[in-house]
Amino acid sequence: MGKINKTVIITGYHCNNRCQFCIAADKRQLHNKTTEEIVAEMIDARKRNRTYLELIGGELTVRQDAIYLIKFAKKLGFEFIAMATNGRMLSYKDFAKKLIGAGITDLIFSIHGHNAKLHDALTQSPGSFRQLMQGLENVRKLRLKRIGSNTTIVKQNYRYLPEIGKLLLENDIKNAEFIFADPTYGGVYNNFTKLMPRISDAAAYIHKCLDLVNDRDDIPHWHIRYVPLCYFRGYENRISELYEKKTFHTEHLAPDFQNFDVENSRLGISREKPQKCKVCKYYNLCEGIWKEYLRHYGDKELTPVVN
Repeated sequence: MGKINKTVIITGYHCNNRCQFCIAADKRQLHNKTTEEIVAEMIDARKRNRTYLELIGGELTVRQDAIYLIKFAKKLGFEFIAMATNGRMLSYKDFAKKLIGAGITDLIFSIHGHNAKLHDALTQSPGSFRQLMQGLENVRKLRLKRIGSNTTIVKQNYRYLPEIGKLLLENDIKNAEFIFADPTYGGVYNNFTKLMPRISDAAAYIHKCLDLVNDRDDIPHWHIRYVPLCYFRGYENRISELYEKKTFHTEHLAPDFQNFDVENSRLGISREKPQKCKVCKYYNLCEGIWKEYLRHYGDKELTPVVN
């Protein structure tokens, strides 16, 4: 079976949350793509036999054309039509019903805390957790089958990852991504010391979260992203990048950049494997750690696995 051709269209950077760690924190004022621009990109993607479409922002649901774009994508014949969302607009039952009726196949909710206090502090948007949970309940009642989540791991929430994982399972989420913060630019770059956890501190909590589904054959995807493999010996089947390289050929089409080979470009653009890593048994599999992380914290935490 060949790889799935996946197109991710970043429609713009406007959002109704103000997440402290947002990679697009400095891009809010950039051009939001017009309806016509997005439609043209979708048509071109289908002409190139792309079968998986993901629409992200910013926050797609704050756009007036969100429902139209999903309907158009369905008309074009994409097999999968996914959307990443903070879930707040989906707390309105009528909107949730229209979105699912339009043809969305996958919704990926951004869930950064196990309670309102933590989640709302990170999103800097009071009430966002309550709306998120209502939105999640609405789409579950509408019987959308493919519901996933993204959780960005920062200093403020890494100790609560097992609790966040339990919350996801309680809400029947079986496709979860736990994402070690990206300090390349945006919120974490601007506030590195405040937000960026050390991998040596966070790893044990990530392990506990991943272990929640060890005996669950019904969980297709419960993965960690952007971590060095020396801290995840025995978790090789839970590493997002390894899964993606086997499963997808992904392209990103944003207002300010295009990347037509996402899986193979990260190492050259923003990640690095220090010289000491060359003796590690995972060297050819691992993508290393963020260059910006190494600039601040150095490489003393990285211990090559040699047996």
